[in-house]
Amino acid sequence: MNKRDYMNTSVQEPPLDYSFRSIHIIQDLVNEEPRTGLRPLKRSKSGKSLTQSLWLNNNVLNDLRDFNQVASQLLEHPENLAWIDLSFNDLTSIDPVLTTFFNLSVLYLHGNSIQHLGEVNKLAVLPRLRSLTLHGNPMEEEKGYRQYVLCTLPHITTFDFSGVTKADRTTAEVWKRMNIKPKKARIKQNTL
Repeated sequence: MNKRDYMNTSVQEPPLDYSFRSIHIIQDLVNEEPRTGLRPLKRSKSGKSLTQSLWLNNNVLNDLRDFNQVASQLLEHPENLAWIDLSFNDLTSIDPVLTTFFNLSVLYLHGNSIQHLGEVNKLAVLPRLRSLTLHGNPMEEEKGYRQYVLCTLPHITTFDFSGVTKADRTTAEVWKRMNIKPKKARIKQNTL
């Protein structure tokens, strides 16, 4: 199966679902059986899942240490992960490991303990990110929460399960002009 065929078929594959498993550390996934859905998981000859979706919601994860290694053990093509659900865990920050999955289009982080709105900046490097959830985190209480996220991630089309409208984008741009100081251009000085 070539890479193009893989990308076309695996999108329809059911997720690798480890939700509601009381998982404390990522390494526990290796010894845990995923939940079974209506359709069976397809596996490669090596026994790894062919899905592009990994659901880890409703667990007790407080960090994502070894996430890349474990994803490589579970998934035939971890670099093609398109959907990661980490909602309802105990995460206090957005782990930079998530920014290594350039095909990520859906990321659920709602119901965690992420404090600082600036954590969202890390996600700006994800070119395909279209759907993001962050509600239910302490950062949601910060002034300008929605506008900040929409300014930082202008390509998302759904935020906190609500579609992003043209009016949302306009409001976010006005908010940005009023609240975010532009970075000053550094002037190179010739030292002759």
